[in-house]
Amino acid sequence: MTAAGPNDPHTPDPHDVPGSGAPPGAVPGDLGPRLGARVIDGVILLVVGVLLGMALDFGVVWLVIQAFLVFAYFVVLDTSWGTTPGKRLFGLRVTGGADGGPPTLGGSAIREAFTLLGAVPYAGALLALAAWITIAVTVNSSPTKQGAHDRLAGGTQVVRA
Repeated sequence: MTAAGPNDPHTPDPHDVPGSGAPPGAVPGDLGPRLGARVIDGVILLVVGVLLGMALDFGVVWLVIQAFLVFAYFVVLDTSWGTTPGKRLFGLRVTGGADGGPPTLGGSAIREAFTLLGAVPYAGALLALAAWITIAVTVNSSPTKQGAHDRLAGGTQVVRA
């Protein structure tokens, strides 16, 4: 018995999986470039967050505002252009359906809800870390490179632009 492989007609093409959130033939974005894009976006948000924190003495109000700022950054940019500066630099974009367009506002909000975990007092950092690990593991183990957050959002997918 031989193992199914990429040339086996019975092996589905991971780029054409129904509900994958991308048009047929789109190439899923790998975990490495996705993490790199998040780092670039994180640096942008860090600069804004530090400036905001200096004005608000880095208190609880700052923590909550910063969490919502991060959330809004990804939701607004992904729904408007399908990409962020970090994703653009790494040649990635987020799709929300088989038409290849950006995700809906609702889909993007669900996809990025984990970014709000950092605002939870005391346990926020641990909750956010658990979410990041879950997302990384599920992205890496999926043939379409969709994380748990993509599936919860109705099938959004990060693909190569």
